[in-house]
Amino acid sequence: MTDARALLVSIRRADRPVVLIDGGSGSGKTTLATALAPALGAQLVRLDDIYPGWDGLEAASEHVREYVLSAEPRWRRWDWEAGAAAEWHDLDPSRPLVIEGSGSLSRPNRALANYGIWVELDEPTRKARALERDGELYAPYWDRWAAQEGAFAARERPRDCADLVLDDDDVAAIVNGLASLS
Repeated sequence: MTDARALLVSIRRADRPVVLIDGGSGSGKTTLATALAPALGAQLVRLDDIYPGWDGLEAASEHVREYVLSAEPRWRRWDWEAGAAAEWHDLDPSRPLVIEGSGSLSRPNRALANYGIWVELDEPTRKARALERDGELYAPYWDRWAAQEGAFAARERPRDCADLVLDDDDVAAIVNGLASLS
């Protein structure tokens, strides 16, 4: 599906849409979420703000289940500079919610959400994008992070949990379509 309007209709079938967007680092998750959240009037939670350091993919996935998808939704920011948990952010339980990041689409999280999207892109392109985006800050951690993504994907099979699998062209079409709807 690359039709933005059809995607919105599909997601809005729920009274309070909760969308999980997952994929490897650099795949286009953030680009998609940044366009989709306002189109849904949704709150946006980015796992980049939650991961407790470079070894935190699993912990962030559990944080989503335990706190973000709870009856009283909230999330705790990770202060990357201080290397410590920071302030809590409350979420409105009546408003739609988009959660994006590697590790968001686990089987337990999908059971608590209305819609799951997997964004797929080849590893060399993802790596080039991520390093272009984050530069030398990310370069020493790429392999470490990719190993966590691989372990998570092997165990949780997020692609199989998704209602929709998008490639790079699909993401671009949906983002452009959402822009034309606004």
